[in-house]
Amino acid sequence: MNAAAHVKEPFVRMAKRNDLSLKKKIFIRAIAILAALLVDGIFIFLITGLNPFGVYGVMFAGSFGTFMKFKWVLRDLATLLIVGIALAPAFKMRFWNIGAEGQILMGGLASAVCMIYLGNTLPNWLLLLVMLVTSVLCGALWAFIPAVFKAIWNTNETLFTLMMNYVATSIVACCTNFFRGDNAKMALINMGTKAGWFPMILGQRYTINILVVFVLTILMYIYLKYTKHGYEISVVGESENTARYAGIDVKKVMIRTISISGAICGLAGYLILAGKDMSLSTTSAGGNGFTAIIVAWLAKFNTFYMVLISFLLVFLDKGASDIASAFQVNDYMSDIVTGVILFFILGSEFFINYKLIFRKGGAKNA
Repeated sequence: MNAAAHVKEPFVRMAKRNDLSLKKKIFIRAIAILAALLVDGIFIFLITGLNPFGVYGVMFAGSFGTFMKFKWVLRDLATLLIVGIALAPAFKMRFWNIGAEGQILMGGLASAVCMIYLGNTLPNWLLLLVMLVTSVLCGALWAFIPAVFKAIWNTNETLFTLMMNYVATSIVACCTNFFRGDNAKMALINMGTKAGWFPMILGQRYTINILVVFVLTILMYIYLKYTKHGYEISVVGESENTARYAGIDVKKVMIRTISISGAICGLAGYLILAGKDMSLSTTSAGGNGFTAIIVAWLAKFNTFYMVLISFLLVFLDKGASDIASAFQVNDYMSDIVTGVILFFILGSEFFINYKLIFRKGGAKNA
């Protein structure tokens, strides 16, 4: 058939962006946040009749109202950020580690066991060191198991690591019930002796948490960007076949990287026990293992960007709590406010990675 077929172009189509400048990325995200605030303002006024600016003022005061509130923000920021840092190498390698919650709990459990059974026999500096080593090893071991199954038998790491969370939660629940038989003060372990607690620095124990995470942020950035291991992680993440062709031992890189990810999650459990809660429960991870997925993904595995995104998420969480208490509204309303902001921020990633091309008219010769 010689007749040319004329087919109309679609009204709109997507095309992937190749090199969007940093300024344009910032601009798109800023527009998304402003749009979210506008939508939230309309929702707040129509549903509750409240002044949106007053609500936003309460959100701001939830993090910056007092110096103590700001320190709490930094404390929670450190907890969320370290989990995001832990997930960065795994996600960059396209290993979807959804098991951070369980790895945090196993690290925290190791610290709790050391605090309970060694608290009266070791000096505090040595006890803290033993807690550190055992927590890191337990977190690494909990991640090592799914890493081996993925590397050797190509199991689905998403399901495997997710199920490991439930196993870790059950183990912690069993152990805490057992510990309470010997330790009536399980709510705060070693409350009398403070064995296994970080020393006070600048009036707070969690100051060490903040300092450790600050250093780790820099080290992980260097590790991923400037080391041989970081290069291998990038190549394996892009294509395992290309990595094998380049002489990279994919199985070794996979197991090593996921073990590092789990080790840092174990470190997070240690920091929670020694510098933040001084207690262990099935909720000690606080959902950070899942929230950190958003942090790592939005930051494109850049740990410095993770600081900003973690701060935003903690700010929204604190603000939502204060909205509910200040205006006597239920948690669902405040969650909707923060959810809309998150939705627009996540949606802005589409416009950063893709552009919409509209039909100008006419037909395209097929």
